[in-house]
Amino acid sequence: MSATIIDGKLIANKLREQLKQRAQTLSETWMQPGLAVILAGDDPASRVYVRNKAKTCEALGIHSEVFNFSGDTTQATILQKIQDLNVNPKIHGILVQLPLPKHIRIDEVIASIAIEKDVDGFHPCNIGALATGNALFRPCTPFGIMTMLAEHAIPLQGQHAVVVGRSNIVGKPVALMLLEKNATVTICTSKTKRLADHTCHADIVVMATGKANLLTSDMIKAGATVIDVGINRQANGKLCGDVEFAGVKEKAGYITPVPGGVGPMTITMLMHNTIEAAEQTRLRTQIHA
Repeated sequence: MSATIIDGKLIANKLREQLKQRAQTLSETWMQPGLAVILAGDDPASRVYVRNKAKTCEALGIHSEVFNFSGDTTQATILQKIQDLNVNPKIHGILVQLPLPKHIRIDEVIASIAIEKDVDGFHPCNIGALATGNALFRPCTPFGIMTMLAEHAIPLQGQHAVVVGRSNIVGKPVALMLLEKNATVTICTSKTKRLADHTCHADIVVMATGKANLLTSDMIKAGATVIDVGINRQANGKLCGDVEFAGVKEKAGYITPVPGGVGPMTITMLMHNTIEAAEQTRLRTQIHA
């Protein structure tokens, strides 16, 4: 029996209708929510992502500005732009598109973003607060994953979740969010010995390694929920995830496709965080008025 497909596009479109109403309310009663994106270098994928984010902002009624810098731009230039945006009242969220050029110190750039505008959820204070369940903003991809699980009412409490991948963008934060929901969490990597020994006992498997088709059907138990965060381009030009989809979907209970699964949710949660940031700013403004 084939798994139920967790349709990220469908869930994202449903959420975007709600976000559009929230953005409209802010625009009519106070100010249009604003998102600024900093892009440095010529990474083709980054340019596509930024273009998609700008289109989504326009569709939802969010003001967006994109600041393009050459690949040889200096650390000081980017930091100065972030400082300008930190004090710009029309900008409620700031996103630095990764990867940055190799000579740029990413940690310093991320830490320079005002916490109340850190809509990507990567500021060290937000990541630290995530461990205590008090993050101002949650990283967008993990936030999207948790939203998808909730949409399908997939139980988390007492369940064994295996997260394969330890990045600061997906693996570590999604593990913290699953722990917050009282799941028992195991974190593995693409280099974990006998990976199947861990995944085959999991109720939920989150794959986020960037290794094409790493998870196969013999590595999961029947009925498991499989979330595929990987995006890999095959020799034929087609995209695939970290999960061998055709085989795994015949054994899993729920599964996300690639593309059309986690991807649409990531941008949607960025929009959610931006609108949330604007609403919080409005509240602070009213309190201090």
